[in-house]
Amino acid sequence: MKKVLSLFGAILLTALAVNAQLEATLEVSNDSEKIKDGRAEVQVTGGVPPYVYKWSNPDTPLSSASSRGLVEGRPFTVKVTDSAGNELFLEGEVPAESAEENINSVFLPVVSGLSSVLFWDPFEAIGIYDPVVYADQMPVFATGFKEDNVQRIFMMKWYASNGSEVEKGDKIALIRRNSSDTLTIFAKNSGALVHEFSEGEMVFDRDDIEAMASIETGIMARIKYDEPRPLLTANGDEQKKNIPFIVVWLVAGAIFFTVKMKFINFKGVKHAFQLVAGKYDDPEDKGEVSHFQALTTALSATVGLGNIAGVAVAIVIGGPGATFWMIIAGLLGMASKFTECTLGVKYRLINDKGEVSGGPMYYLSQGLEKRNMKGLGKVLAGLFAILCVGGSLGGGNMFQANQAFVQVASKVPLFEGNGALFGSILAILVGLVILGGIKSIAKVTDKIVPIMVGIYVGFAVIIILIHIENIGAAFAAIFNGAFSPSALKGGVIGVLIVGFQRAAFSNEAGVGSASIAHSASKTKHPVSEGVVALLEPFVDTVLVCTMTALVLIFTGFATDPAGLTGSELTSAAFSNVFPWFDWVLLIAIVLFAFSTMISWSYYGLKAWSYLFGRTKKVEYLYKLIFLIFIVIGSSVGLGSVLDFSDLMILGMAFPNILGLLLLSSEVRDDLKSYFKRIKSGEIKQFK
Repeated sequence: MKKVLSLFGAILLTALAVNAQLEATLEVSNDSEKIKDGRAEVQVTGGVPPYVYKWSNPDTPLSSASSRGLVEGRPFTVKVTDSAGNELFLEGEVPAESAEENINSVFLPVVSGLSSVLFWDPFEAIGIYDPVVYADQMPVFATGFKEDNVQRIFMMKWYASNGSEVEKGDKIALIRRNSSDTLTIFAKNSGALVHEFSEGEMVFDRDDIEAMASIETGIMARIKYDEPRPLLTANGDEQKKNIPFIVVWLVAGAIFFTVKMKFINFKGVKHAFQLVAGKYDDPEDKGEVSHFQALTTALSATVGLGNIAGVAVAIVIGGPGATFWMIIAGLLGMASKFTECTLGVKYRLINDKGEVSGGPMYYLSQGLEKRNMKGLGKVLAGLFAILCVGGSLGGGNMFQANQAFVQVASKVPLFEGNGALFGSILAILVGLVILGGIKSIAKVTDKIVPIMVGIYVGFAVIIILIHIENIGAAFAAIFNGAFSPSALKGGVIGVLIVGFQRAAFSNEAGVGSASIAHSASKTKHPVSEGVVALLEPFVDTVLVCTMTALVLIFTGFATDPAGLTGSELTSAAFSNVFPWFDWVLLIAIVLFAFSTMISWSYYGLKAWSYLFGRTKKVEYLYKLIFLIFIVIGSSVGLGSVLDFSDLMILGMAFPNILGLLLLSSEVRDDLKSYFKRIKSGEIKQFK
């Protein structure tokens, strides 16, 4: 009788639930002044549970009635669906309360608009390929292999035979962790089960160094699908790996210049080292800094957080295979850097005091005027200058100050929660350098850059040598990951784009900024400075970025990041060998940030002077603004403001590369003439 009543009650409740209208209320909260930490929760009544919640926030699972990490001051949506298929759409907004939150909400739509241009996918637009990421199988991992206390995992029993069809939720295997801890493994999807190990075999051994470096670590089986399935984000959207237009623009330009300049990026390396060593330095040449100082000034603006944190992010997203494409992009970028820096010297202006003004603003306006494109040249030059000023105050200033403060505050209690103090000290130090102009900047960078690059690369080499037994597995992971990567990484296209994007954003080849520093070099031969400049992408990407990637791969952190990313992941990989290395990395990050700021102050100054005139008052006004922005960057989290300024730096590539393409023929002719004069002895060695 009780069972009958219970059954009747269940039927009655279900009927009532079906008849009850699906209703929901949305509650929002803003618990702090920090950006992107808004919360929202849905309270559902009626309908037929369980419910599915599709949030506009891609990081919120479909099963979650609450969402975190919402942007204050911007609308969000959630669609609630019950088991009967009834749907309810809700829209809300977490109120922006602090100044940071209000500024962030204002800039966010601007960032979205600019991103839609820079990261627009032309290949998807014309239907050449489908950017949706598909997988034809799903790896089955041995639960717990990432836990530090798990040393070994054994395959005890297969409940489903090899090749058999399994359904989601089926019991498929029994494993043993360490000596006695047994665990049942269930299928997370439906398909054909493929065993990777036999019963009794060891699935995972933490002491097996070669296996730990492999991208296959922890995989005990695979579930193969009948047909490829799209990978989904947490909120159920299809994952996509787009090919951003800005990356296509930079890489296509690099390939064009590589061919047009007869592979100068490879043929010119030997001569570049001769120039940097001063063998062709003529004491009578006009300019403000030596070849070496121009190189280190430009390098200081690129070598830094992108090499430490950015590479770690690329490896987590794209896997070890991203390293290969990063190196290829770096080698190609050398030709872009050569072209822009040759033009930077060729069209520079030198005043009566010997002070130099050069860069894209000048070769775009003057160079295109010579080709009867004066109007286009002025537009491109003005656009570049505006973008350069914005980029110098954001990515070249506030972002650097902010990241340096975060790192220092995590180690030095004095600065915790006191960004204004840190920013003020940093602004004073930067001010002492930039007030002296390019000569003062070069005297600092020609010491900081070689020392910090040497220390960083030196420690990386030591770690690689300590783990030299991993060399086979490491390079196998790189090449396999480059040409036959997992669909989880987006396939070959996905990994290629991650590698190319990281390299292009890191070495800034094609962006045009470096030509501003190189234009100040003491030389009468523009091509000679272009040859020196081609070393920058090599040092920045092929050397420093690759060293970061190799350390992550050799130590196993590339395949098992333990939930870390960015500089934290790089620090963990180095500290795994040198426990005190996080302090070395802290110093490196601060010095790299400092050197980046002083170099970008010069870039921004020259762009500012081009727009508003080359007078002392105009220059001092810019320097004052630059120093104020250091304090602002250290004091507040500006979110979309920094994103916007970073996009402005990338945006510089559009007018710059367009100009380089139009002026490339004269650079090629100058290149031929230069090496003819080198061979004939007309251009003499002085050392």
